[in-house]
Amino acid sequence: MIGGALRQTGRLFALAAEVSRAVFRRPFQFREFVEQFWFVASVTILPAALVSIPFGAVIALQVGSLTQQLGAQSFTGGASVLAVIQQASPLIVALLIAGAGGSAICADLGSRKIREELDAMEVMGVSPVQRLVVPRVLATMGVAVLLNGMVSVVGTLGGYFFNIVLQGGTPGAYLSSFSALAQLPDLYISELKALIFGFIAGIVAAYRGLNPRGGPKGVGDAVNQSVVITFLLLFFVNMVLTGIYLQIVPPKGG
Repeated sequence: MIGGALRQTGRLFALAAEVSRAVFRRPFQFREFVEQFWFVASVTILPAALVSIPFGAVIALQVGSLTQQLGAQSFTGGASVLAVIQQASPLIVALLIAGAGGSAICADLGSRKIREELDAMEVMGVSPVQRLVVPRVLATMGVAVLLNGMVSVVGTLGGYFFNIVLQGGTPGAYLSSFSALAQLPDLYISELKALIFGFIAGIVAAYRGLNPRGGPKGVGDAVNQSVVITFLLLFFVNMVLTGIYLQIVPPKGG
């Protein structure tokens, strides 16, 4: 069982390396990239906006309650916004891309595999990785980066509204605490996380789609497995990136 898991992990990393190399090969499938970009964006924009509002509200309410107990209510805005930008926003984006876009990518590639379309492409000398996988992975990465900005804005506005309306905060204190605690590297790490998470979601979805087992039922199982594996990898990578960032970038004023 351990040997099988190690082999699967090795093949996943091998696919990631092959995709990274194929990005720079020609011809680049620009039309396929645009179509996949639009598809992934269309299925994730609205859910991401709707999910980011309660996320921002919950973080603002929880942080506001904690700062009230500590007598530091003036820092509610900065703490809640940093939590949204650094942690919540990239994870929301990645989970939605993996759940909506990634599952569709996995199902599409899996159905092509069991219909032997990918084998036919290889016989004709066309690389399925360069023709199909690379545009999809780049699309998930691009959508993740752009969607992360939208989720950060919407989540911040949601936290601002609930802090002002429900907790009696003042707009000036909320904004001044944000400017006192936030810095540009916080935005950089958020976008970097979104980029890496989008890459992971696309690679895992493509890998499971290229390796289904047992016909149509195997494709359905592969879709479920891709989503679960992506979720586990995302939380682990998020922990590693956050730890590295906190060690490298000193807090503002620290």
